[in-house]
Amino acid sequence: MQRLTRRQDVAAAAAAGSALRRTMGMWQLALLSVGATLGTGIFVVLGEAVPEAGPAIVVSFVLAGVTALFSALSYAELAGMIPGSGSSYSYAYATLGELVAWVCGWCLILEYGVSVAAVAVGWGQYVNELLDLTVGVTLPDTFSAPPGAGGVLNIPAAAIVVLAMVVLLRGAKESAVANVVMVAIKVAALVMFCAVAFTAFRAGNFRPLFPLGAAGMSAGAASLFFSYIGFDAASTAGEEAKNPQRDLPRAIILSLVLVTALYVLVAVAALGAMPWHDFAGTEATLSQVLVRAVGGGSLWPILLSVGAVVATTSVVLTVQYGQIRILFAMSRDGLVPPVFSRVHAKSGVPRVNTVIVSSFIAVLAALVPLGSLADATSIGTLFAFALVNIAVILLRRRNPDAPRSFRVPWSPVVPLLGVACCVYMLFSLGTDTWVAFGAWMAAGLVLYRLYGIKHSKLNNPEGRPS
Repeated sequence: MQRLTRRQDVAAAAAAGSALRRTMGMWQLALLSVGATLGTGIFVVLGEAVPEAGPAIVVSFVLAGVTALFSALSYAELAGMIPGSGSSYSYAYATLGELVAWVCGWCLILEYGVSVAAVAVGWGQYVNELLDLTVGVTLPDTFSAPPGAGGVLNIPAAAIVVLAMVVLLRGAKESAVANVVMVAIKVAALVMFCAVAFTAFRAGNFRPLFPLGAAGMSAGAASLFFSYIGFDAASTAGEEAKNPQRDLPRAIILSLVLVTALYVLVAVAALGAMPWHDFAGTEATLSQVLVRAVGGGSLWPILLSVGAVVATTSVVLTVQYGQIRILFAMSRDGLVPPVFSRVHAKSGVPRVNTVIVSSFIAVLAALVPLGSLADATSIGTLFAFALVNIAVILLRRRNPDAPRSFRVPWSPVVPLLGVACCVYMLFSLGTDTWVAFGAWMAAGLVLYRLYGIKHSKLNNPEGRPS
């Protein structure tokens, strides 16, 4: 039992050297989180969420953002204390022990890996939509959809994962530059949407503001919460940040504020341009708003579709990056094979890790009909969020005098609210999702028993590896 609860020393974890290169500043870190968060959600979520809340969806976005903020504040405190590559896995290792850290890391592997595959599938759908709008043809389902959805091999989904791998292999600095460009394009696309939609703005579309009551607003917020998943991406870049203690907390909070402001602006523009009851059953909702309410031909929908393609590309790149860095941290701690922590001397990135992870995700995106399995990413995320909030409370008790570049205000109230929100969201998920998650956890515990517990670097009385 003692081996399962052994913890890493927080000070040693923060001071440990790294073979990764420190090349990212605060804005690059913030845009890494924006790139991982601002993607397919805002382009499709309104068609599903608006019928649940009506015009109050604008308030729902704020409510969901505040819910995410509880966990973001905890991430910011721990990222400043333990600026490693493992995100919540590293935080759990320093506070809750090795077994819980393994479970957290295994959850993150599920979250990141399956979500990249799911977004890659969505990328192929956006490409098809863009082809239809521009040249009037689409890729056949046989080669653009997974088995179970009318296809045999989803080539576009696999292709975007391989393309992201090529960019990631060039180095963290080059990947960050590519992400900055893509974030700029997708933000410009959403600003363009707002500018065009506001030309058809009708204040009467917001009356009444709560047609489905407070319950509708809460239901909308629950649906929208998952549009905020990804703000923690900056915490996986702790060992590649120039000044992690200062910049990581700022980047995490800044990215969440930017995303929330943009979400609210887009929601106001969309609801002002099209009555809320017209959103039901729409796909590519923002394009439908431009076509139905604004008109003016296909130029604006084409530009928006380009933004959607770029948006999903950015999500694939940044989330794939996070997956690789988490495995890097777990490998360096001895819990997974050392091949995942070997850093290439020239590029400064874990090259073999990048190729293995990207190849697995490409196969997953091309061959596996994700369906409800994609919902398992939500379980992994919420579980990790809850652990981070608990870790803040424990570290405040165990290490009250440890240096903190950022402190969660009103602790332990705010972290406890974060835990409560995560638990509420967890139990709103379906039974099939819990079954898939249980199977994944069982496989992970077997792997930990057979490999991780024997090869852990904490078996060495000298402590952490260098």
